[in-house]
Amino acid sequence: MPSTLHSADLPAAETRPGGSFGRSLPWLLLVGGLIGLTAAFVLTVEKFALALDPAYAPTCSINPVLNCGSVMDTPQASAFGFPNSLLGIAGFAVVAAVGAALLAGAMFAQWFWGAVQVGVTAAAVFVHWLIAQSLYEIGALCPYCMAVWAVTVPVFWYVTLRNLDRARSKSALGQWFRLRLDSLIRNHSIPLTVWFLVLIALIAQRFWSYWSTLL
Repeated sequence: MPSTLHSADLPAAETRPGGSFGRSLPWLLLVGGLIGLTAAFVLTVEKFALALDPAYAPTCSINPVLNCGSVMDTPQASAFGFPNSLLGIAGFAVVAAVGAALLAGAMFAQWFWGAVQVGVTAAAVFVHWLIAQSLYEIGALCPYCMAVWAVTVPVFWYVTLRNLDRARSKSALGQWFRLRLDSLIRNHSIPLTVWFLVLIALIAQRFWSYWSTLL
């Protein structure tokens, strides 16, 4: 995504006071939702295949570190008593549907965006818990799960920025907050880039003893 967005590039419905990211957010939701949905669906298929045949080797079990089988066979993979991927199927289907509806010209009430914000925030918190579990408890990474991580955080970030921008335009928030939010929106890609770099660094550090054998 570009580092700045201008109101001239946005549909009338999403310029002030409607908010930023009017053109990019629907595509992010649609594409990100489809990627997450695909990853969650494949992970579910692999999970059931492994349940039926304990000797089954998941397609995403590549090496001792990138090993879906090791992750699937843990309590964390079914944190709520059923495979986490089922939550992903339901959640990402909604995300993709919202993106498609926005591209088709739909406009949602503010309460709906509030519900979306709650959903993506819960997803982001859950994803970070799973990241910590994968790195420091399970000691293995699931490639399909990592695809889910990679789309959940951008979806959370841009939905949050969109909602903050809308709230700013409809309320008497302080000038300091408005200026900081303007700066954050102009440089929206920087926090996201930092997040990805930190995650890559944590993965590299945690599994360096294995990566170093490949050099």
